[in-house]
Amino acid sequence: MITARLEPSDSQLESLLGRASPLAKLGISLAWLVGLALTLEPGPPLVLATVAFAAGITIGGIRPRILLGAVAPLWLAAVGIGTFNALFSVSNGDPAATELLTAGPMRLTVEAVTNGVALALRVVAIGCVGAVFALTTDPTRLTDSLVQQGRIPERFAYGALAAYGAIPRFGEDLATLRQARRIRGLGGSWHPRLLIGLLVLAIRHGDRMALSMDSRAFGSGPRTRYREVRWQLLDLALAVVSAVLLAAALWLGVAR
Repeated sequence: MITARLEPSDSQLESLLGRASPLAKLGISLAWLVGLALTLEPGPPLVLATVAFAAGITIGGIRPRILLGAVAPLWLAAVGIGTFNALFSVSNGDPAATELLTAGPMRLTVEAVTNGVALALRVVAIGCVGAVFALTTDPTRLTDSLVQQGRIPERFAYGALAAYGAIPRFGEDLATLRQARRIRGLGGSWHPRLLIGLLVLAIRHGDRMALSMDSRAFGSGPRTRYREVRWQLLDLALAVVSAVLLAAALWLGVAR
């Protein structure tokens, strides 16, 4: 069992989106997520999900199969959330709501289905935006951008990068602990004691990482930079186009 995560390829990092500032892409993604939270209509999330998917394929260099695989787990969550909210919506009990169908004591209205579809599409849109961002952004360059352009403290930024890099290690540690149990004849199935072993190993890894960062004088004063991340005209263009698309999508929901 090894924990997997989205890893951008060289072609994706060299694409138009890959060359843009990670901080600019992060700001655009957050703005789109805030915009999605401000609407309950199905139109805006559908538009933003389509745009994000198309942008990831065309200017992000992501293969459709890879992008679909990254978003696929959220489809099940989207269907579940949409169905639950449609079946148990308050609109179903409103006599003034437009009735869609009735099955025994259960009543389903058009308003409830619309809200359920909107919530499901919102989950899909969030997944598309997040997947495109992750598949076109190098974690190390994102950290450099946060430090140099976002003025985030180095200890926090590089500590977060170290924690992100340690995610697959938990899967490797768990596999090692389970193999050790098999060697001792205890069986390799799940056991609560494995959590204690994982906690001990996590503390050891964290202690070594902290000592490594202290030995490199993180947070002790001004530092030289190996990788410079600068603002580009591309970042401004992406920000303007993204703002226009977001405004158009939200206007579509209001106009409806």
